[in-house]
Amino acid sequence: MEAQKKKIRRSEDRMIAGVCAGIAEYFGVDVKITRIVYFSFTIITAAFPGIILYLALMLLMPREGTLPTNED
Repeated sequence: MEAQKKKIRRSEDRMIAGVCAGIAEYFGVDVKITRIVYFSFTIITAAFPGIILYLALMLLMPREGTLPTNED
């Protein structure tokens, strides 16, 4: 049995677009911790870079269930 590769994707457990929840699932950490860290980063950097980063990740990360699988 091969080790399954993890792929980052936006989660269905979303508040806005599922970016923070997708990152939390990928790294195996609590979603609340990820959201707090992201919010803190956004506030510390005067909001603009944090908002741009979130929008970029929202566009680049595929939604959950849209990645092709190799289940034959």
